[in-house]
Amino acid sequence: MKHIIIYSAAALTLLLTGCAGRPADSTAPESGTEAVTAAPGTTVSTAAVTTAATTASSTSAAVTTTKKIDPPDDLKMICPDTVEAGAEITLDSFITDRNVALKDGSALLGTSALGWCEAEIPYLYHGAEFTQTLQYRVIDTTAPHIINPGLNACHKVGTPFDLNDHIGFADNFDRNPVLTYEGEIDTETVGAYPLSVTVTDCAGNSVTWDITVSVAEEVPKSADTNPRVNYGDFISRYDDGNVRFGIDVSAWQGDIDFQAVRDAGCSFAIIRAGYYYSSVEPDEFFRQNLKNAADAGLDVGVYFYTTDRSEEDVREHVRWIAEQLDGQKPGLPIAFDWEEFSHFQKYGMSIRDLNDVYAAFADEVRRQGFQPMLYSSKIFLDTIWSARSKSAAPVWLAHYVDETTYTGEFAFWQASAYGRIPGIDGDVDMDILYPDRLPET
Repeated sequence: MKHIIIYSAAALTLLLTGCAGRPADSTAPESGTEAVTAAPGTTVSTAAVTTAATTASSTSAAVTTTKKIDPPDDLKMICPDTVEAGAEITLDSFITDRNVALKDGSALLGTSALGWCEAEIPYLYHGAEFTQTLQYRVIDTTAPHIINPGLNACHKVGTPFDLNDHIGFADNFDRNPVLTYEGEIDTETVGAYPLSVTVTDCAGNSVTWDITVSVAEEVPKSADTNPRVNYGDFISRYDDGNVRFGIDVSAWQGDIDFQAVRDAGCSFAIIRAGYYYSSVEPDEFFRQNLKNAADAGLDVGVYFYTTDRSEEDVREHVRWIAEQLDGQKPGLPIAFDWEEFSHFQKYGMSIRDLNDVYAAFADEVRRQGFQPMLYSSKIFLDTIWSARSKSAAPVWLAHYVDETTYTGEFAFWQASAYGRIPGIDGDVDMDILYPDRLPET
């Protein structure tokens, strides 16, 4: 930790910037002409401003004079020398001790490039705004995260083998961690083949674990042994007088009798607008479901199943959703549904990238006049989604248990995927809404 003393001159106002992107092994930057670069965690001032004062002359005419406000001679800031790559760090949390007010303490520090970085930090002093240059070093000490360890990996005999098809992993910073393994596998011979698997990121952090790949004549399908739950029993179990009950539906449910659904005790439906893999595809029942659910008196929300990898694409897809709504404004949020975690590495993203994509989704949903929401299962809310993502908008939790152990905040709970309700042939997801957890609109 460094104690920072700032001495200021020269007028300018700058915004927060990201990392300089120097290599991880680079030395500290050289001194510049407008700011003296200092040791990690120290800052130098590069700004001065003036403020206006009004006085009255002997003839009562207003005369404007200027009074120069200099930066404080004893400016103090304390911050760490290093930060973790990909971490979401606000300026408030980064600058742990200071004697001035930050202009925007919620702004995020740049952590997207390894090595020496600089950030221009606006702060306020006696009503005037100044900017300081911070230098810090971004390091990566976090090993890749194993999402799918391949515990039941089974490979069809005689077909090409790619271990990426059987496991899933992600890194906080590196978009393309390297996968290697030790051991032999004969894809032409049925049998069990032990492998030692290692995933290494660009900073040299690695994780290793053992799996056994079974080569078989046929890859077995998982048996469906899940008990089905009657919707009335579902309501009876969780009704405490403070919740509402609903469903979420898509083309998988076919033609729905929403009057019968409502009469069974359902008060809302979250409806799939469409999905995105290589192109956006509308849900063939979306408009029908939207109209019939509303006509039956149900509140409606929307969800979009996506594999979006860029902020630009997800914003375009939000605008597409708005077009599908055609002027209608659902009373419940529009949910971001990203579920392709089993082989996450195939998407060429870091964990931070995915959180940034959701942030762009939420921002664009608000720009279009709607309320965003994040849908995810408990395991990924605990391991993939950042605190920023989980606090930016309501969370729709998926956790198929009698009593959830998720400790974060959530407004919706998808408690079962095996519900049975009048008006729908087959299974339907069953949801609980906690109205007091939704922000006011």
